Amino acid sequence: MARTPSTMLALGTPAPGFRLPDFDGRMHALEDFRASPALLVAFICNHCPFVKHIRGEFAAFAREYASRGLAVVAINSNDLEAYPQDGPDAMRQEAAELGYGFAYLVDESQLVAKAYRAACTPDFFLFDTQRRLVYRGQFDDSRPGNNKPVTGADLRAAVEATLAGGRPAAEQFPSLGCNIKWRKGNEPDYAAA
Repeated sequence: MARTPSTMLALGTPAPGFRLPDFDGRMHALEDFRASPALLVAFICNHCPFVKHIRGEFAAFAREYASRGLAVVAINSNDLEAYPQDGPDAMRQEAAELGYGFAYLVDESQLVAKAYRAACTPDFFLFDTQRRLVYRGQFDDSRPGNNKPVTGADLRAAVEATLAGGRPAAEQFPSLGCNIKWRKGNEPDYAAA
């Protein structure tokens, strides 16, 4: 299984705007979440073993922190023609099975993934009340096969600090997962940006 790390977008970066449909075609935009004290943007998909490894705990995490004001939105930027198992029907089924209480959006153009410099699934971006990036990186250090429990410890600590009006720890570790499945000819060159 391929292992691709996060690009670690610069802290302080403003949240890139988006307006994307969910798996039922309802549109969601960055501005829809402006009332929340913090926003987590997660790039995920259905078939990635790294996402499958954490998705149950991630769903529970999102439910837990929603009651405390954290807005969560998940975005699937994979090439759906090449990976139909990540399409809207599968997204709808996964959301129902796992109890996703957050919007799960389709980034068909892949422009939103590029704006966030997302590289892998899962890839997490936490923004404060001014929608400045305060955390990017891993859910925790558990990976398929490393026998570490899935706790969400890294992301939990970052969210706790942000909701308390503070700053997450400066030392942050990249997420690791499957590369985003870019359409042929649409692959980003983040090194040149």
